[in-house]
Amino acid sequence: MNLRIKHFVAFVTFLTLLSCEEKKQKLYKIEAKQLQIVDTIVELDSINEFIKPYTQSINAFLDKTLAYAPRTITKEDGKYNTSAGNLIADIIIEQANPIYKKRTGKEIDFVLLNHGGIRSAISKGDVNIRTAYEVMPFENTIVVVELPAKSVMNMIHYLIKSKRKHPFSGLQIVLDKESNLSSVNVKEKPFDQNKNYIVATSNYLLNGGDQMNFFEDRLNLVDTDYKIRNAMIDYFIKKDTIAPIIDNRFMKLN
Repeated sequence: MNLRIKHFVAFVTFLTLLSCEEKKQKLYKIEAKQLQIVDTIVELDSINEFIKPYTQSINAFLDKTLAYAPRTITKEDGKYNTSAGNLIADIIIEQANPIYKKRTGKEIDFVLLNHGGIRSAISKGDVNIRTAYEVMPFENTIVVVELPAKSVMNMIHYLIKSKRKHPFSGLQIVLDKESNLSSVNVKEKPFDQNKNYIVATSNYLLNGGDQMNFFEDRLNLVDTDYKIRNAMIDYFIKKDTIAPIIDNRFMKLN
C-alpha cells in the first residue's frame, strides 16, 4: 500500500512539473483595423491637463520671433524664378559654404533645390521657427557633390525642359527669344566645359528625386548633416528683415 502511495505521489509530482513547464508562445495571427479620429471622440481633460505644459513650451519655442518679412514670400510669384525659391537657395549657399570649405578647402559653386520641396509661403509679418517648419517640414539635409561639366549641362537642359521654377543660386541661365539656351554663368563667370563644378543640393534630389538623375554622375560627395530647415532657422536668426526678390538668375531675352 505504501508503495502504491509512493508511485501515486511520484506520478502527481511529474504531472505538476510538466504543467509548470514554460510554454513557448507562437504568433499565429495578426489583425489590424483603422480607427478614424473624428469630432465625436471626447477629449479627456486629464490628458489635456497633463500635456498642457509641454504644449505651451513647444508653442513658445516655435513662435519666437526671429526676423520680419515686409511682404509675403511665395514660390508662385515669378515666371522663371520666385522670391521663396531664391531665398531658400541663397540661404543654402550662405549657410553651407563655410561648412564645406572647412572640410574640403573648396567652395560651393551653386545650389539646386526643387520647387515642390517648398511647402508653404512665408506670410508678411513676423518670421519664426514655426515658419521654417511650415516651409520645410521634411528632414532633408544639405549634401554637396562634384559634377563634371557634361552633367551640369544635362542639369541646365533639365531645368529648361521641366518648365518648373526649381530654386537655384550662384547659377544664371539665359534663354533667347525662342526659349533656346543663350548662355550659362556660374558665379558670374561663363560656363566652362572643361571644369568640374561643386553643387549643393538636398539628399532627396541626390537620390533621384524629381527625376534629377544627373546627380548619379557625381565624382564625390560630402554630406554636411545640416538640415535645410535648420539652415533656414540659423539664417533667420542672423537677419532682421527677410526681403528676397525675383531677379535675372533665370531669364528670357525679349
